[in-house]
Amino acid sequence: QVQLEESGGGLVQAGGSLRLSCAVSGRISRYVMAWFRQQTGKEREFAASINWSVGATYYEDSVRGRFTISKDNAENTMYLQMNNLKPEDTAVYYCVAGPGGSSLRTSPFWGQGTQVTVSS
Repeated sequence: QVQLEESGGGLVQAGGSLRLSCAVSGRISRYVMAWFRQQTGKEREFAASINWSVGATYYEDSVRGRFTISKDNAENTMYLQMNNLKPEDTAVYYCVAGPGGSSLRTSPFWGQGTQVTVSS
């Protein structure tokens, strides 16, 4: 059984930075890990992903160049470094573990979410 717990959200001014963490328990060596985000009244959308075994990363266009996804195998933790934050980045951020691709959305392994609020 995989369990995920996010932390690191908060309130930041536009242009600022935050680092989110996702602590992982359980075996995920063959999984893709990802960050999704959900704005109020909107569907959950993909932000970034990382292949846990080989470290390959992928970003949604609106965050590429500003966000960096990474992992620490020893700590079993995934991170999302968010720089140059914009008000439109305001959302609840979720981490997820799954087989990858479109299968991530239907994965049973999601964290509870952490709120990120960017003020203008």
